[in-house]
Amino acid sequence: MLKVKELNVDYFGNHALQDIHIDIPLGHSIGIIGPNGAGKSTFLKALLGIIKKSSGTILVNDSPISQSKKDIAYVPQKSEVDLTFPITVRETILTGTYPKLKLFRRPGKMEKEHVERCMDMVQISDLADKQIGNLSGGQLQRVFIARALAQQADIFLLDEPFVGIDLMSEKIIVQLLKKLKKQGKTILVVHHDLHEVEEYFDKVIIFNKKLIAFGDITTTFTTENIKAAYGSSLGNIQIKGIGDNGHHD
Repeated sequence: MLKVKELNVDYFGNHALQDIHIDIPLGHSIGIIGPNGAGKSTFLKALLGIIKKSSGTILVNDSPISQSKKDIAYVPQKSEVDLTFPITVRETILTGTYPKLKLFRRPGKMEKEHVERCMDMVQISDLADKQIGNLSGGQLQRVFIARALAQQADIFLLDEPFVGIDLMSEKIIVQLLKKLKKQGKTILVVHHDLHEVEEYFDKVIIFNKKLIAFGDITTTFTTENIKAAYGSSLGNIQIKGIGDNGHHD
């Protein structure tokens, strides 16, 4: 269980997240949705301790999350990565092995072979020696996913992984995430396309600075909860599978 208690995050006096209480069972694929500025990305960063101006308690199996950092892989938004840094695809993915290395130990044959397998899993082996700044959006996202795989984590936190990528890359990533879930991994994904939520995830967290709802897709991804989060910004969007009564058809 990933337990979040009394999580609050402030930016320059503004509440980014307010009094979040949520118990997330491990071993699920969970979509995090809400309007722009709802605190979705902030939530992931707060879990990792990247954001310092936050308060609250975050536990993994009743222990502080700081004790589980090696078992948590984070895939940031592409905009947060310096693409001018002179590093190849293979070298980037190899950095994913660092958290599990003993102090002062460099990646060896075993880690390098694991990197090759990770590249193969996301179908980028042919890009191994390319500089990351020369990749398309979809290729770059697959590199980040492969780096997370190289960490051999139990919990994966992905921030908008499907933004600005090609359909083939999205299909590869979705299939991989479903495979990881079957292996018992926990996957939290900040996601913006409401039409794909039912297909990609089995649970959903709905935010708008406060927790609107959390639970199984079938009971939580309802018109009522979506409207509560998005309000007038929802516009005329139609959510596949959800009827006007707020429940799945």
